[in-house]
Amino acid sequence: MHHGRFGSCLGHSKVLPSGEMATTYYKYDKNKVLGAGAFAKVFKANLKAPRKHGTAEDYANVANEDGTFRYEHLYKSADMRLDVQYALKVIDMSKCDNKDDITREVAILHMLTHPNIMRLYEVFYEVKTVTLVTELVAGGELFDRIIEKGSYSEKDAANVMSQLCNALSYMHDKNIVHLDLKPENLLYAAPVPDETLKVADFGLARTIGKVQEMKNMCGTPGYVAPEIILYKECKSTAVDMWSVGVILYILLCGFPPFAESELTALFDSIRKARYDFPSPWWDSISPQAKSLVKKLMVLDVTKRLSAKQVLENAWVQSEAPTTAIPGAQAALKKYRLNQRLRKAANAVIATKRIECVLAQFHSMPLPLDGGLLSGEAGAAA
Repeated sequence: MHHGRFGSCLGHSKVLPSGEMATTYYKYDKNKVLGAGAFAKVFKANLKAPRKHGTAEDYANVANEDGTFRYEHLYKSADMRLDVQYALKVIDMSKCDNKDDITREVAILHMLTHPNIMRLYEVFYEVKTVTLVTELVAGGELFDRIIEKGSYSEKDAANVMSQLCNALSYMHDKNIVHLDLKPENLLYAAPVPDETLKVADFGLARTIGKVQEMKNMCGTPGYVAPEIILYKECKSTAVDMWSVGVILYILLCGFPPFAESELTALFDSIRKARYDFPSPWWDSISPQAKSLVKKLMVLDVTKRLSAKQVLENAWVQSEAPTTAIPGAQAALKKYRLNQRLRKAANAVIATKRIECVLAQFHSMPLPLDGGLLSGEAGAAA
């Protein structure tokens, strides 16, 4: 038994890999930090020798009903490449408030093998840390790449929708919801043109059917679905598709549909789907693009498009105009700057404020018209 490691906090020892060290197989410079958060640091690493990793199918063969795995029976069928770098996310477990979050994120990522999803190759449960070995995604965030482009068109936005919804269609078929879709979690694989877009950060992801009432706010305020605000629960993959609609809206004009600075006003606008397409920013945007936004940001979850339906949409497939969208990049650059300044200023108090405001909405009586089930609100064309 390995209870001296993580047997007692990350599930029983039978479902954990033996206590191997990441440094046995990977070499990296601990003084060169690629990124850092509250309880983790990320490093670039190289394999020391040929090695295999498990695919989603391999892990499915050893999965338990509680989301853990029988690692001792895992057969790793895929080769890892020696000629590429990997990312090592080293989590300091003494600083991690909820160790179950790590277990859940690992379990979900083990279920996913898709070109538009950042891949988790393996996990090392060490004495004081958990190390996740993932694909190195170094091409930058979605919005930053758009700002850097020489020109930007609806066709570019449609390409983003295609790649994003390819990933979501795959995830949603497995009843997995991301719950925190936003541009910061959409990354390009490498800093070259026409590179693959990857969905990252599955820290809030859940499996439909295993989602209980959410103790904390799921998602980022401006992108969160109205049903999360009203009911504090997630019963379908439609929550992700609302966020896709918000992302598409920003892609087309450079600013968000819900921009209230005060949280109560922001959530009130979201729960009523109170947004529009203001002139002059939307004057040049095609009717097909506006229609797609409205079909994603609709309160009635039964009418909200699925990822598969977005992929079948004519605008996404071939009809998006290739002419540059005037002013979108400049507006997006301004929005990104304000976003980063606000994020730095509010980082400490954000979570508590969000929970407090959400409590007000959860105590409200439900709309008489059935709200999210029968009331359809949307934008003016």
